[in-house]
Amino acid sequence: MILYSILIFVLSVIVIPEKNDSDNINYSLKYNIYSDSLLYPKSKHREQSKLIHQLLTKYHYKKTYLNDSLSEKILEKYISSLDPNREYLYSSDINYFKQYERQMDDYITSGYLEPAYEIFTVYHERVKNRIDFVFSMLENEPNFSIDEELFLDRKDLDWFQDVEEMDNYWRKKIKNAVLNLKILGKDWASNKETLEKRYRRFKKTINQFNSEDVFEIFINSYAELYDPHTNYFSPVNADRFEINMSKTFEGIGARLQQDIEYTTIFSVMPGGPAYRSKSLDKGDKIIAVAQGDNGDFEDIIGWRLDDVVSRIKGPKESVVRLLVIKKESSIDAFPDTVRLVRDRVDVVDEDAKFDIVPFKSKDRTFNIGVIKIPSFYINFEEAQKGVQDYKSVTRDVKRCIDTLKNTSVDGIIIDLRNNGGGSLQEAIDLTGLFIETGPVVQIKSSSGRIEIEKDFDKQIHYEGPLLVLNNSFTASSSEIFSGALKDYNRGLIVGEPTFGKGTVQNLLDLDRFFPKSDLKFGQLKITLAKYYRVSGGSTQKIGVEPHVFFPNIYDRDIYTENARKNALEWDKIRDVSYEDNNYISESLVEHLNTKFNNELKSDSSMINYLSFVKRTEENRKKNSISLNYEKRLQEKKSNESDNNSLNTSIKITEIFPIEQEDLMKKIKNDLYLRESVKLFVEMIDFKTT
Repeated sequence: MILYSILIFVLSVIVIPEKNDSDNINYSLKYNIYSDSLLYPKSKHREQSKLIHQLLTKYHYKKTYLNDSLSEKILEKYISSLDPNREYLYSSDINYFKQYERQMDDYITSGYLEPAYEIFTVYHERVKNRIDFVFSMLENEPNFSIDEELFLDRKDLDWFQDVEEMDNYWRKKIKNAVLNLKILGKDWASNKETLEKRYRRFKKTINQFNSEDVFEIFINSYAELYDPHTNYFSPVNADRFEINMSKTFEGIGARLQQDIEYTTIFSVMPGGPAYRSKSLDKGDKIIAVAQGDNGDFEDIIGWRLDDVVSRIKGPKESVVRLLVIKKESSIDAFPDTVRLVRDRVDVVDEDAKFDIVPFKSKDRTFNIGVIKIPSFYINFEEAQKGVQDYKSVTRDVKRCIDTLKNTSVDGIIIDLRNNGGGSLQEAIDLTGLFIETGPVVQIKSSSGRIEIEKDFDKQIHYEGPLLVLNNSFTASSSEIFSGALKDYNRGLIVGEPTFGKGTVQNLLDLDRFFPKSDLKFGQLKITLAKYYRVSGGSTQKIGVEPHVFFPNIYDRDIYTENARKNALEWDKIRDVSYEDNNYISESLVEHLNTKFNNELKSDSSMINYLSFVKRTEENRKKNSISLNYEKRLQEKKSNESDNNSLNTSIKITEIFPIEQEDLMKKIKNDLYLRESVKLFVEMIDFKTT
């Protein structure tokens, strides 16, 4: 009830009066943004700016106040939002913008937004100039026999000093784009046509920016300084969010988002074609789309999101192919081809499911139950109506446990990898299946008030050996569950440290603050509270650390909460009284770590896999790439060889006597699940001897 009370209070104390200011207020600017061809702020944007400032100042969890220091960060964030790789703006532009760096705070509180629109105007002109340069570069085929390199990541480099310096960079950038297509087997005529279409489309996208788009980018440059989960959604994007959450559609089952040029996977929907294929992950970039098995790929770099979605959606049972650059790869990496068969996608969470994995150790075969939980789901509507058998993850896991107990499994693994969270109450209830009763999580509001959420069910549904498998994308509610089981010493936690999202957000409809207006004002997602474990530590930023660490597949400094700018810091409050189950001892953890470290050094599959991950990470971190055709072709062959050697190195020995073909394939392709089963059996054996 704590968050509900806060929201009611917020809505009751702030009512912004409407004003009848003229849209075209006269300000003295270097660039006349009130030209018919340029964008300028509307009256409602001035009022939205003031309101968002009041809401964030009063109710955000982190008490932050606008001042000159924060003003400089707002300007810096706004410029980097427009030109993150420093490809379009000159150092002279940045120097001109710096006249506003100590005034952005005053502009937001007063609603004076003209400087933000002037900055966008300059950026817009620079982008159009670059696109014109691209077309001039495409008049002649580049020479790929020259030894030269392109620096890919410019975000920490100096801004361009002059046109000559920028032209040289863009010459190499376009040469690299042509080379990427050439290596895929395309001829010059085709490559030229592809890139001309790409940049015509990009120019159209840039020209379609409107006043709402600019306001959204600018005000988020302020809002996201509080924390990365606090965001403003323009009316169009708020409506798009509602459409994306509709119950049923036909497509691949992935939600997309867009930066200036690239379309990326925002989330993969459980149960859909993309989820079943296991070929797409959050953060992957889609660079081209083809219809059917024989259709030509259509380059989509620079397209508006709506246009991309229209190409990817389609009738049930039709085929769509995507060219995808994986999130762990640099943007110049060779794309994967992902073939998907479109299907009806019901926007519901996939059920928790189980497998029984046999494992031979010494003179006996252990049967290990593995329950995969994709999210902490619940049918809120049915629950509120009092439907007796409403759907929830706790109920489904309970049924899985009942079946596993009836088959006399030796222990149960809860697989929470890639579980992004969900219902807090379900995390509490699920924890209650494994402990007698007691506190599960603490919630601290922005006012400093702390609530302790408890499991009141005294029945323990499963008392046997328990292991929880996490990775870097185990987040939010799943971290509460993992953290509670670790604090209670109820189960062994293995894998990677979790994502580290320990904050609570609510969505505010800004229309409610303007009851007399027919205009739409969008929505504000604001962080109002923070989660803490019963031991007192937050799950924020550092996540839940395992008893046995598996090597990180993805760099935590890039892909987790710890990598996100302005993420709230980890801290600690008082612990609460709870009963230690004493199931996981220090001697057990020490023994298992010794066994696993020996496995890392001796198991050929693990050695080859970790070597492959290391090479991939090294390639991703390279900040320059050769523009020589022969060298790049050799790199492509080397990467393909690495992939083939990885696939052939994974062998299943007689220790997994699995008869079902699908389960055997799953275990063969899941190194960390195999290692979890081995560790689990070692734990069971250790505790019974």
